[in-house]
Amino acid sequence: MKLHKRWFPVMALICIAFTSRSQERVIDTLSVTSITSMSSMASLEDSVLRITNLNPYMTLHVDSTLNYNLEINRPDSVKYFWYLRNSPIGLKLNKDDGQLTFKADKSFFLSGKLRYDQPYNVRVGVQNLVNPTERFDSSFTILFYNTEIIPSRVKPSVSSILYVEEGDTINFKVQCENGSFPFENFTFFSNTPLKNFSIVKHCDDDFTWIPPFDFVKESDSARVKILMLNFVGSNKFMVKDTAQVKIIVKDALNYPLAVQEYNLVVHNINTYILQLKYTFVQLDKSVKKTKNTRTTFDITSSTTALTGSILTTSNNEATKKTGQILPSIGVSLVPIKEAVAPQKVYDQNQASLVRTSIKRLDYMVRDNSLLGEKDNEISKKTTKLREDLKQVQIQLIDIPLELVNGMNEQELNEYFNSPKVNKKYRTKK
Repeated sequence: MKLHKRWFPVMALICIAFTSRSQERVIDTLSVTSITSMSSMASLEDSVLRITNLNPYMTLHVDSTLNYNLEINRPDSVKYFWYLRNSPIGLKLNKDDGQLTFKADKSFFLSGKLRYDQPYNVRVGVQNLVNPTERFDSSFTILFYNTEIIPSRVKPSVSSILYVEEGDTINFKVQCENGSFPFENFTFFSNTPLKNFSIVKHCDDDFTWIPPFDFVKESDSARVKILMLNFVGSNKFMVKDTAQVKIIVKDALNYPLAVQEYNLVVHNINTYILQLKYTFVQLDKSVKKTKNTRTTFDITSSTTALTGSILTTSNNEATKKTGQILPSIGVSLVPIKEAVAPQKVYDQNQASLVRTSIKRLDYMVRDNSLLGEKDNEISKKTTKLREDLKQVQIQLIDIPLELVNGMNEQELNEYFNSPKVNKKYRTKK
C-alpha cells in the first residue's frame, strides 16, 4: 500500500498522540501506587498505641498551676485507662481523659516534701480497657524552681561585740546562711592594720588572731582600743553581704616579760644577800678576834692583880715586894689592851646592820613570792622588791662589800644561821 506524501505529517501527529497518552497512563499508575502505599504505612503506624503530645521536660515555679491534657492516637479514648508511677506529691492524672494537673503549693517545699531544682522522673502510661495487651508506657521529667530570691547572709559564730585582753587568742568561725546563690568569694578588712591573722576565704573558715601586748598604746583613752572587723561575702552576681565584729581590746600585762623581770629582781637580791653574808662573816670574825684579844688582856691583868694580892701576904720580903708590884703591872695592861686591841663598836654595829638587812631581804622575797603562773599583783611585787633592794643598798652604801672567795653559799648560810651567831646578835632586853 502506497501512501501519498501528503499523509506523512498526519501520521506523525497520530503517533505522537498515542505516545503521550501511554505516558500519562504510566504516570497516573505510579502516582496511585505511591499514594496507596503511603496510606497503608500510615494506617500501620496508627495501629500502635502512643501519646501524641507528651512533653518530655516540664518546669514549674512555686504557686503555679499545671493543666495538661494528654492525647493518644485513638478516636475512642474513653476505652482507655491512664495511670502514673513514681509521681511527686500533688501531681494528679485523670484516669479517664488523661488530664494532668498540679498545684505547686509553697507549703510542699517549706515542709520538705518537694525540693527546688531537683528533677523528678515521672512514669506515665495508658492501657486499653478492652484489650489488655494494648498498652503504652513513657516518662517525662518535671522540675520546680523558686521565683523568690533568698539572699545569702554572713553569720560569724560570735556576737557582734567581743571584749578581750592583750595576749588572749581570738578564734571564731565565719559561717554563712546560704540562700538562692551561695557566696563564692570573701573579702576582709579592718580599721587597724593587723599581723599574723588567718585569712577567711570560704564559708566556715576560722578567723584567728592574738592581740600583741603593745597593741593598746598609752595615748588610747581608758587603756582600751576598738577594732572593727568586716567580713564581706559575694556571690557570682557580685551581690554582697557584710558582717561586722567589734572587738574591744583591753590593756593587759605581758606576763612572760613580767615573770622574767620578777626573776631578775629576785636573782639580784639573792646575789646581793650572798655578798652581804660574806661581808658579815668578815666583820664578825674581825669583832670576834678583837674580843678574844681583849679578853686575854683582861684575864692577864686580873690574874696579875690577884697574884700580887696573894704575894703581899707572904712572910718573905722579896716575895712581898713582888706582890706589891704585880697589881701595878696589871693596871698598866689596860692602856696596852686599848692600844693593841681597841673595841670595834663600829664594826659590830655594821655587822648587826648587815645581818638585819639580810633578814629583811629574805623576808621580803618570801612575802612577795608569786602565786601561780599568772599572779595579778606581779607588777606590785616586783616594784616592792626593787624598792626594798634600793633602800638596803642606800643604807649600806658606806659598808664595803666583800666578794665571796673561798666560801660557797652553803657554808655562808651555815655560818650565818649558826646558834652562836644567832645568840650573839639576837635582840637583848
